[in-house]
This record gives sequence, C-alpha cells and structure tokens, in this order.
Amino acid sequence: MRSRFTLAVPLALAMSVRGWGQVAVPMPAQSDPVALEAALPDLACQALAQVTGDFADALEKRFRFGFSCGQYRQSLVELEHWGRLRVRPSTETVDPWLRQELHARATELAADGKGSYAEAFRSALTRKFEALDDRSAVDSAWMLGMPPGAARANLERQLRRFARQPSLSQTELLDILFWHSTWLSLQAFSPELEAAVALDDAKRFAIERGTPIRTKEGATLSADVVRPRRLAGPQPAALRFTIYSDPAFNLKSAKDAAARGYVGVLATSRGKYLSTDKIVPWETEARDTWAVIDWISRQPWSNGKVGMYGNSYDAFAQWAALKHPHPALKTIVPSGASSPGNGLPMQNNVFLNSNYAWPLRVSSDRHMGDPAFADWNRWSSLVEKWFDSGRPFREIDAIDGTPNEVLQRQLRHPSFDAYWQGMQPHGKEFARIRIPVLSITGYFDDAGASAVNYVVDHYRQEPDAEHFLIIGPWSHGDNLSAWKSANVNGYTADPVALIDTERLVFEWFDHVLRGTPRPAQLKGRINYQVMGANTWAHAPSIEQMAERKLRLYLTAQPIESRFALSARKPAGDAFVTQSVDFADRKTRHNLYPQGAFLESPDSPTRISYLSEPFDEGVCVCGLISGELLATLDRKDFDFTWALYEATPAGKYFNLSYYLGRASYAGHPETRRLLEPGEPARLPFSQTPLVAKQLAAGSRLLLLLSVNKNPYAQVNYGTGKDVSDESVRDADRPLQVRWHDRSYIDVPLRDAAQPAGLSSVPAPLPTKRGPD
Repeated sequence: MRSRFTLAVPLALAMSVRGWGQVAVPMPAQSDPVALEAALPDLACQALAQVTGDFADALEKRFRFGFSCGQYRQSLVELEHWGRLRVRPSTETVDPWLRQELHARATELAADGKGSYAEAFRSALTRKFEALDDRSAVDSAWMLGMPPGAARANLERQLRRFARQPSLSQTELLDILFWHSTWLSLQAFSPELEAAVALDDAKRFAIERGTPIRTKEGATLSADVVRPRRLAGPQPAALRFTIYSDPAFNLKSAKDAAARGYVGVLATSRGKYLSTDKIVPWETEARDTWAVIDWISRQPWSNGKVGMYGNSYDAFAQWAALKHPHPALKTIVPSGASSPGNGLPMQNNVFLNSNYAWPLRVSSDRHMGDPAFADWNRWSSLVEKWFDSGRPFREIDAIDGTPNEVLQRQLRHPSFDAYWQGMQPHGKEFARIRIPVLSITGYFDDAGASAVNYVVDHYRQEPDAEHFLIIGPWSHGDNLSAWKSANVNGYTADPVALIDTERLVFEWFDHVLRGTPRPAQLKGRINYQVMGANTWAHAPSIEQMAERKLRLYLTAQPIESRFALSARKPAGDAFVTQSVDFADRKTRHNLYPQGAFLESPDSPTRISYLSEPFDEGVCVCGLISGELLATLDRKDFDFTWALYEATPAGKYFNLSYYLGRASYAGHPETRRLLEPGEPARLPFSQTPLVAKQLAAGSRLLLLLSVNKNPYAQVNYGTGKDVSDESVRDADRPLQVRWHDRSYIDVPLRDAAQPAGLSSVPAPLPTKRGPD
C-alpha cells in the first residue's frame, strides 16, 4: 500500500534541506501545482527526518509527516504517544486527527490480511467509537462525513498558494499536508462511512426518519425523531423547526440533542422534506409549530415538556410558536432571531435587497434549494441593474426574469400591518408569554437588532418576564456554535467572549426542563461581553446596563469639515443643508457598516458630527435612541446614520447603525406623510445593542445621510407607494435641512464601574411559568 505514496524515482536524491525546518522543493514543483502535489510524499519523508525529540509537538509532527510519507504503522505509534502527552481541551469532543487515524488503521489491517479495506474500516471505526460517549460519537461521525470534494478544493487552494516557492517551512508543508491527508482519507473511506456509522447509531439511538405530522388545516409536515437508548421512560423533547431541509445535517442536529439526554426532534416546514404542500415561508409557522408541539406532547416517549432552539429562521419559528402558545412548550432559546417585517425583508418600513433571493431559494425545492439561487454574482448584478435602470422597486424581479411571488405579496404591505403582525407575537400578545426565554445574539449579527427587539417588546408588555439575553462579539453564523471566530469583521474578540453557546442552550434546557441550577454564565437577565474590556457584565434590564444617558445635539457649528456633536443644547435654530439628486445613479449614499472599522469616514455623501473627547475611559452600553428634526421639500425620504468611536489612534469602530423611513418614524403601522417645508420630528429606536469600552481621548463620530443605493428601495418622496416610484419622479434634487435640535441619546457607564461583574449576580425575577 505504501507504493501509492512514493514516486518511481525518489525525489530525495535530487533534493537537499536548506537549513533547519526548510525542505527544498524540486524544480518542476516550483511552478506546477500538479507536480507539487506529486512531490508531497517525499517532502513529508524529508521533513520527518528533521523532527527529533519526544515532546508533544514533535510527536504530533512525526505522526503527520509519517502519515503523508506512507509510514502508517509507525505514525500510529507516534499518535498514541502524542495522545498520552497532550493536554486535551475541555471542550474537545473529536480527536483532531480522527480521519487520518481511521484511514491508517484500516489500511494496515487490510495489509495484514484482516479483510478488505471496507471491512477493515468498519472494524476500525467500531473499535474507536466503542470508547466514545454519545456526544463525541455524533460529533466524530459528522466530522468524518465531510465531502471529499470540499477537502480537494481546499487542497488545490493550498497547492496554488505555495506552488512558486523554492522551499517550504515545516509549517507551510503541514498546511498543505493537512488537506492532502484529509482528502486521501475521505476519498478512501467515504463509501463505507454511512453504513459504519449507522451500526454505531443503532446501539445508541432509536431513530425515526420522515415521520409525518398533520396540521388542523390538513397540511403535512415531517420530522426526524432521535431518542437516546440509555434513558428509559418518557423524556423532554428538544425541538428545532426549520425551513432548511438538509437530511444529513438535520439528522445530526436531532442526534446531538439525543446525545445530550433529550428526544431530538427536527421538524421541517410546509413543503419541505417529505411534505408536498406549497412552500410559503413565514406565513404559516404560528399554526404549524403548534401542530408539531401538540404531536410531540401526545407521543409515548414524551413527558409533555418541549423546548425549542435554533438560529435565524429557526429562531423566528420559536417566536411564531408563541403567537398562540401550546401548554407543552416550556421554553424557547432563539438565537439571531429574524423578524419578518421588522428586520428582513423590511427594516423600519424600508424594503432591503439583502434577503431578495432567500424566498426564491427556499421555495425552489423540498430540500436546500436550487443552487442557482445561491449565485451571489447573480443577485449582486441584479440590484445594480435595477438601481442603474431607475425602474420601480416592484419591477425588480422582472429585470431578473424570475417572478418573486413572496416579495410581490410582501410589497403590498409597506406598513407593519396585520399581515406581518400575524406571523409573530405583537403588542399585548407578549404579555401572554409566561415561559422562560433565553435569547442569544451578537454585536456583529445582522439580525441583532431584531433579536433584541423581541426582548424589548416582551419586557414592555411583561416587565417581570423571565427572559434572559446573552450577547457577545459574534456574527450571525456564530450565535449558536461551540466555537467562536476570534476575528469578526476585522475586530479581534476578547478571549472571554469565545464561549460555547451550543452548550449553553442545553444547560438552559437542563435548568428549565430538568430543574438543574441556572447556567453560570447567566448572572443577570442581560448578560453582555464588554468589547475591549475582556470581561462579562450583567444587568437586570437593558436600561440598567448604563448609569446615565448622554444627550448629544447635531449642531451646525463647524469643526473643519465636520460639525459639532455637542452636549450643549443649541440656543437658536440653525441647520445643515443636504442636497441629494436621485436622478444621479453614479453617486451612492450608504452608511451600512461593512466591517467593524471604517477606513474613510468623510465623504460628500454624508454629514459628519464629532463630539468632544472623553476625559476618561467609558463604556457605551445599551441602545442608542434619539430624534432627528428635518425640513425637506418632499413628502417623504429614507434617512440613515451610523455611530462610531473615533479613537486617538485614528481608527473608527462602528457602535450602531440605523435605517428608516421618515413617514413611519415612531409609528411603523401607519404612514403619515411629511408636510413639505415644515419641520418633522423623526424619533428612532430599535437599534443594535452595543457594549464597547472606549478609551480616554476617544470621541463619538456620527455620520448622517439620505439613503440612496442599490441595496434598498429608493424613496423619491412623492408620497406614492415607494415600490411604485421610479427615476421619473426625480424631477429635482431633494433638499433637506438637518436642524441642530436633532439629538442622539448615548447610554454610558464609567469603565471602572461595570454593571454586575461576573462575580456579582444581578437581581432576577423569581416567578416561573407553568410546568
């Protein structure tokens, strides 16, 4: 078997080591990735000869180089020795070199006459998995299931990256060999994996795939159910309701819940998986989730308690389930919760293009959707074509050539009316939510404002709600994950922020559904990582995250090319004028923060307001709110602002952002057109939650503008339905006067006095929902 890893003519004869830790690359491989790949076994053999010593790092390298050199038997000895010496992280559930280990063992067993490779692999996996607990087995099987093509693509990227180097360091060579060894292993055992894992699963779980569930309306849903064999009798269920029907991932999700001691139920929405009903995202979830929970509560394996969890759409589905709460639903853990009509596809009554393709894709088939609808270039090109054309927003799907039925139906509801309100709890309906809730979101989560607004609405209607929030510097995809990205949008997260929120979900379930103590991370109702302070803080409410609010006025007092953002209320009524030509399709006005830091804050398309520096460090902790006062010559417009920390070092860190429609400001359910020439008060709230420690000497920079770009509707201000307006309505530039009585309220806390440090529990409500 080793012959497959060696060349007919050993390259080692023509190579020499250029210094310790460097391996010379043969001439052909210095310009050809294919030749570099062919040379990898011999390069690994040379690097292996350089590694000496019995410390953990050397043993790991000898295993890795030995594997790629084809010395499987000896490499396994090194792996076992390394495993005894290394310090295993407490959160680790999968051996990092499991793919390579199983492939090496199967190869050696087959070489020793212990059966075919397929038989040897099944034997190796069975023996390995016998020593694993359920969680480790589920995670290990998932890691082994990586498609070989994905590993191959990563390998080819590494080969292109290093193909023109005369030599490689050990670290560089290991980068290439990781994907090379991963690809070789996956390619060899992938055909045998499903059957081998199924044998192990059968010992651990009782699995039911595609169980049909009928709703009262006669629709059919379907679910995968996984029960842990190690637990006897009825158990609580952990339910994930999703529109994403990936059979492999959905089974893994249900198995993961079962491995943690719950009946894992993964239910899919109408029209997905085995359902043949029409796919109508967002519109039936309030009724369909009720049907699934009711079905669960009547199963012999259910103890009548259900907890829901999941990210994004799955989190919205949890809130939909609380529109008409089922008594068996005891808790929800929504993370990154989207809010139809109140975040996407409409944000503060402005329709956005970032979600344009989503309903098309999820409605295109019963599983993960037609890959053609995942073509980013197609949609980025479409919004540019639409913007350049000046055509009405309602015609954007005509430009693409694919009817967008869901969007067209939504465009008939520009107000936050009964159509949107029927999808989720609204108003006093939040007061009926008497179960504990744990919300999770991130500062860099595009759904963060929506997720937090659910919390705000719940508190508004039920001040003593047992509703907890945890938030850190996480992206949308990292909200519900065991591992957090250390760098998000260019920001390097504090070490304490990198927590396992997936584990937190099940600790919360244990607390609510099994009566264990509340998770240690939740010391207050509001639990937030203070960016830049490397600490967690806790407060009983969002308002109590701060000690005070600093009101800053948008004055007309010039400071070079900017204006003063001042704590002193202006005595008169001055203003700053802005002119926006909607007929000009070259110039864009857009303040959406593409990253954590802004390179060039100043631009003719925006007005900049700069505060005085802070004498001492301070935490901006909470929700930014305020009110703009504007006079314009139209009946409406869309306004946007972004708030930054301007550091003494000249960097600009985004703290908050807002986009909204003036005619709906303060009353999203009813449009009230502006009176041209008369000052209009434009209150704003529902901004992203922030907790960032500012250094002494930092200032606040507010950027303000009229929104005009391809990523959202263009509001020409005629007073007609904005979806019907076009560039033909841009008969003259819009003129806006931004009055200096406009202000923002910034929640502040002294940096030396964080609210409720991690060692000090904050007061909590004592009541609990019904069992």
